[in-house]
Formats: sequence, structure tokens, C-alpha cells
Amino acid sequence: MSQPVKNIDFRLFKRILSYTTPYRSKFITAIFLTISLAIISVIRPKITGVIVGEFVINKDKEGLLFGTLIVIFILFLEAIGAYFRTYISQELGQNVIRDIRNQVFNHITKLKLKFFDNNPIGMLVTRVISDIETIADIFAQGFITIIGDILTIVFVLITMFYINWEHALIVILPIPILLWATKIFKNTIKDAFKKVRNEVSKLNTFVQEHISGISIVKVFNREHIEAEKFRTINKKHRDAHIQSVWAYSVFFPVVENLSAFSIALLVFYSLFKIEAPEADLQIIITDLTSFILFVHMLYRPIRMLADKFNTLQMGIVGSERVFKLLDEENYIANDGKLTTVDFKSSIRFDKVWFAYNEPSFVLKDVSFTVNKGETIAIVGATGAGKSSIINLLNRFYEYQKGEIYIGNVALRSIDIKSIRSQIAVVLQDVFLYAESIHNNITLGNENIAREKVIEASKLVGAHKFIMQLPNNYDFNVKEGGGMLSVGQRQLISFLRAFVYNPSILILDEATSSIDSESEELIQKAIDKLTEGRTSIIIAHRLSTIKKADKIVVLDNGKVMEIGTHKELIKLNGFYANLHASQLNIKNDELHS
Repeated sequence: MSQPVKNIDFRLFKRILSYTTPYRSKFITAIFLTISLAIISVIRPKITGVIVGEFVINKDKEGLLFGTLIVIFILFLEAIGAYFRTYISQELGQNVIRDIRNQVFNHITKLKLKFFDNNPIGMLVTRVISDIETIADIFAQGFITIIGDILTIVFVLITMFYINWEHALIVILPIPILLWATKIFKNTIKDAFKKVRNEVSKLNTFVQEHISGISIVKVFNREHIEAEKFRTINKKHRDAHIQSVWAYSVFFPVVENLSAFSIALLVFYSLFKIEAPEADLQIIITDLTSFILFVHMLYRPIRMLADKFNTLQMGIVGSERVFKLLDEENYIANDGKLTTVDFKSSIRFDKVWFAYNEPSFVLKDVSFTVNKGETIAIVGATGAGKSSIINLLNRFYEYQKGEIYIGNVALRSIDIKSIRSQIAVVLQDVFLYAESIHNNITLGNENIAREKVIEASKLVGAHKFIMQLPNNYDFNVKEGGGMLSVGQRQLISFLRAFVYNPSILILDEATSSIDSESEELIQKAIDKLTEGRTSIIIAHRLSTIKKADKIVVLDNGKVMEIGTHKELIKLNGFYANLHASQLNIKNDELHS
């Protein structure tokens, strides 16, 4: 069972390294500096041993000064090398995660709306922010530093055995115990880190959902209940961290004690050698001093390797989640090639079937036509399939059967960008960014001049309230447009549609949440905006669609009636019943 995991990790690691290709020079430089530092580091203990064993004992001031200068020079080289290695490694990691984060965000924006129906926003935020951040640690604290530590251990062992193989054997006597402790630590900390990442994702999801829905929390007096839920999740997050803290608190003292034990064995053995008649005190002190420094150089990277391997592992775990998101193919394929379609032509639904989750079809054999420049209304009870029609026309979802035509051109053969650039949708739930009113209207499109925005605002009737705000069109509406009323936010959404001058206008319950005064302003704007433009209006309030050229009545995903307001009232069917229920009168009284 373990082999597949290694293969997966190796595959993911290769995929991560592929992102360093544009920064190959930085990557090679970091590796070169790492190797150089490992070689230079083993020179210093040997020179220090010579300084103590020869120059100090023999009171050689010139030799001591010379040796000290060499050690200072080596330390200077190590400091400079470590600085550049750290800086380049960090820069490399940040460049890589910038590229990955851009790729992930662009990928997310192309996914189907169905994907967002099934995945919490908080989880996606964790993928884009926290999980990608762990990938940077692969370069800054994982892969490159692991290479450096391994090379340091190898060079230290080679140097020790070359200088004095007996001392080297004594030094490595506790190593098997250290390796066993390291293995236990590695497995423990790995499990702890996985739990931490899972709990972080849960925390992000919970916080995002409840802050976004804070009004519901307050309206239903659930502050205490939700706080208790948060405390439970937060406690699990704390417990996961404590598990990792416990592992560190046990492992590091074990390593320090084993290191001290190696030095104690070394000193004890040297005492026996000093007592020997043929003993050379100068050589013994030289080797002992060097080997004490070598012990620290040997045990320190071994102690850190377990931690760094787990950093590397967590980066790979984070990358696995990120790449799983990147490999998500839950998007509508943009197979359409046509970009010069006349969107001012008619719109035709021809026997369209659609289900969010098959086989539960939301639309069943739906057929109707919207002629060029015509305004039609789509009405029906909640769940009848009205908004689904809009989603299909914009290709937010893929329909399973039938076809939709713009003129005589099948919708699937048209480039998606071309479709959405020619259709403006005004929704019931208006989303505004925490930016200025101007940017919320233009959505950052620099080709839309301020004069055009002001002209549109005057036509819609929004100019007056905008000019009363601080900074006028530069007023920051804050997150979600919280500084504006519902009616004002809806007017802003109408302005968006107005300035983009679409060929097809869609109003999805656009007037259901506003007051009578705002509705009157918007109704005038609708008349202006729909003039000579193919328009589709979805509304619960039937009073807003009496002027429509045609009304399509849906019930349980099927087209039940099509006609004008007067024709459908005379028909005395579904539409007449809906109209009567809203007027709170009996159906028969409509004809009296």
C-alpha cells in the first residue's frame, strides 16, 4: 500500500518542479549555493581543532591570529552564501506560487456554476490561499534545505572518518536510536499537520459562510448557537496543533540528549587515549575539538531533517489538493468557433431538456421563440424552471437534449465569450464589489467613459442619489454594497446593463426586491432599455410584464401557455390563475 503513495508524491513533486522552468537560473543557483555551503561548512571545525590543538597549546600567537582570521573569513562566506541561498529560494518559491495561484484563480472562474453549487466557497479560499502557500515552503524550507542538510551530513561523515575513524565510530553510536526517534516523530507530525490542514479548511468554510450570512444569524438570534459551533471547530484546530507541539517538545530534547551523549562518549574515550604512553596530546586535543563541532554539525541537520521532510510532505499534500482543483474538468467546453453571430436575431428554444442532476429534469421539452426586438416574459410558480432558461441561454449550464438557436445558429457552435458579451443579465440578488460606484457600474472597463456612466444614470434615475453620496461616483460601497439600500443596489445593476449596451437583455426577478418608488424609476428605464432590443423578463409580480409582447407560462418545467396578457387572461388557464392569486380575487371575476 505504501508504494502507490510514494509514486503519487513523486509525480506531484515533479509537477511542482515543472513550475520552476521559467526560473531555471534561480533554481540552479540555489542548488549550487547549497552544495557550496555544505562543502565549506566542514572546513571550519577542522581549522578550529588545529587552532586549539596546535596554536593555543603551543601559545603560537601568530598562528592563532592567522587561524582565527581564516575561521572569520569562512564564517563570512557561509553568511553571504546562506543569505543569497535563502533569498533566492524564497524568491523562487514566491514566483512559483504566484504562477500557480494565477492559474488556479483563472481555472476557478471557468468552472460551471454547478461546481460552486457542490463546493463550499471557504474550501476554495483555502485552496487558493493557504494550500498554495505551503507549496512555497517546499522551496524555502523543504527541498533545497533538505539537499543542503543531507550533503552536510555526508560531508561531515566522510571528513570524520578521514580524520579519525575511531572517533567517527564513537560519534555515530547513538545514530540508530536517533533514526528510530526521527521516524516516530516524522509519522506523528505528518498526521498532526494533516489534521491541522483539514481543520483550517473547516474553519475557513465556517467563518466565510457565517460572516456572509451574518444577517440570518442575527435575525434568528443564533449568535450563541453559532458561537458554540465555532468553539467546537476551533477546539479541534487547537488540538491538532497541540499534537504537533507535543511531538516537537519530545523529539528535540531527545536529539539534544543523544548529541550530548555522543560528546560524552568522545570525551570519555579521549581520556583513555591520553593515559596511553605513546599518546600525542596535541593530536588528541585537535581531534577532540574538531569532533565536538562535528557532532553538532551532524545531529543538528538530522534533527531538522524530520521537520523539513514534513514541511516538504505538507507542501506536497497542499499541492495535491491544489492540483486536484486544477484537474477539475467540471466546466462547459468552449467548442464554439463562431464569433460574428448576429445576436439581434431571434432566440429559439427547440425541445430543450435540462437537469441539474439527471434524471431529475427541470426543463422538459421546452420550445418557444423570441423574435427580433421582441420582449417576452417568462412566468410560473417557484421551481417551474424560469431561471434555468436564463442559465442555459448564457451557457452557465449544459442542456442534455434539444437545441437553442440564435437566429439559425446553434448556441453550442458560438464562442462562449461572444455569447456573454452580447447578453446582459440583471439579477434579483445584486452583488457589488467593495469599490467605487463607477467601477461597480463599468466593472473596471476603461473603455466606458465617466460621461457615458453619468448619462446612463440620469436616464435610469440614479444620478440624483449618487450625487448625494460622499465622493459621488467615486463613493466606495463597501463589501456587498452594504452602504446602499436594496433599491439603490438594484439601480446600479441596471446601470451595468445599460452602459454595456447588450444585444439581448435579461431581467431575472429584477424588480421583486425594491420599493414602489424605485420600481417606478426602473420601469421607465426598462422601457428605454428594451426598446428595439430582444429582451426576456422573468417576474413573479405579473403587474410588471403586462406590456410584454408575449408571455411564456411554465409549470413543472413544461411550457403550458404562450400569448399576450389579454390572450392568456381570456384563456382562463394557468396564467389567469396566477394573476388572480396575486390580485387575491377569484378567477371568474377577471372576466366580469
